[in-house]
Amino acid sequence: MKQTYRSRFAFVMAWVWLVFVAFNVWDLIVRYNGKASLVALAVLGALTALVYAVALRPATVFTEAGLVGRNPLRTTFLPWAAIEDVTVSHAITVQHGDDRVLRLWTPMSSARERARAQRRGAATEQRGRFKTEPTLPRAEQAAAAAFAGKTHADWVGEQIRERAESARRRGEEAAQARTSWSYDAIGLLVVAVALVVAAIVA
Repeated sequence: MKQTYRSRFAFVMAWVWLVFVAFNVWDLIVRYNGKASLVALAVLGALTALVYAVALRPATVFTEAGLVGRNPLRTTFLPWAAIEDVTVSHAITVQHGDDRVLRLWTPMSSARERARAQRRGAATEQRGRFKTEPTLPRAEQAAAAAFAGKTHADWVGEQIRERAESARRRGEEAAQARTSWSYDAIGLLVVAVALVVAAIVA
């Protein structure tokens, strides 16, 4: 079963951008007026290729066989047993064979999110003799305790570490990482460059 983690904000904003672009492309085609329309189309195309590469495409995917890190221009597959260590700062960094490092583009944690997580994890001071806050159900208390002081990136990093340790305990083979180029993103960037060249030459 696959689990996909990405920046929700970036994903939503990227789709908002695509709706905006679709409307503007339709408008430019209907009201085509020569080079000005071509230039506008080229700009929209270049920006859309960039939005796809940095906002829509990046994702961290858990599969049964291993970890898939989709970055803007490349996709890396790591078998769980090949993962040696995981560190989390503003991004998740996965260390694997021969001191190689995979930096995941998503999820990331901003300084604001980390500060908010630390405040959430700090014990709240009780004032007065009686509790004024409602008592949470046990399931919600357990969830709050699990996430106390942690960002989403911290939690995903822990899941990667746990799956890697579990795979090693089962004696799975630590196969080599496989990296491939993202032909969809590269193709979009090539089309965007072609549009810009066409707008300049026309």
